Amino acid sequence: MKENTNTVKPEEKRAEVRKVLDRYYSVEFKLKETGNLYHFKLRDISSNSLGILVNEDSAVLEYLKVNDTLKMKYYPPEASGSAEFLKTKIIHITKKDGESFKGHFLIGLSIIEKRTLDNNTSPIR
Repeated sequence: MKENTNTVKPEEKRAEVRKVLDRYYSVEFKLKETGNLYHFKLRDISSNSLGILVNEDSAVLEYLKVNDTLKMKYYPPEASGSAEFLKTKIIHITKKDGESFKGHFLIGLSIIEKRTLDNNTSPIR
């Protein structure tokens, strides 16, 4: 039997997500509609994305929509590190029905601009 040696491996994106989660622990953003500041722990939600877990009763859900782009402040795991503002897109909002996350929504995030944004700029919308 001949072995297939021309197998094309799909691009591995997991390593990129892992690097983001090693570099950042949490994310913070301000909604211009409310002026409220929100802070969430980052989560490794799939093989190629990261996200935040939001309680279904949180007012933030009224204002976030798929494809929204926001300036988010990413905090490192250590308090001594400096936070960075990165342009981030919401890629999905999924209600979780499993026991461990019941009553929550998982919001998938994608960093779309890797360079640090000026922290004096207003929220992107």
